[in-house]
Amino acid sequence: MTTDNELLPKTLVLGASQKPERYSYLAIRSLRKHGIEVVAIGARKGMVDDVEIQTELQNIPDIHTVTLYLSARNQAPYYNYIISLKPKRLIFNPGTENPELEKLARENGIDVVEGCTLVMLSNGTYYEW
Repeated sequence: MTTDNELLPKTLVLGASQKPERYSYLAIRSLRKHGIEVVAIGARKGMVDDVEIQTELQNIPDIHTVTLYLSARNQAPYYNYIISLKPKRLIFNPGTENPELEKLARENGIDVVEGCTLVMLSNGTYYEW
């Protein structure tokens, strides 16, 4: 039997942190509160509620959305990884905007959104896919 939560697309939080003052932390909590499965990758291992923060890049099937919490200068090592996941959407949260990665994503058929995951979740636009 499938629950509503299983129908919601999976999101990768890239740049995850277990520090409560970080927006990535708040995003993980809000995504989970909205019933969205979350995979988190960050610089340090840790936990945010029921989500384990991984430090190694892994092949993650069925990622719908990658939401970025890394500055543009820290994104380059992840370009190929993000593209390899074949997400439907890439969200550049405030402060993460990167024309080079945006262009690469579009060239690979990935929808690009410059927005705030937290705001999108609170106003219902996160689900517009």
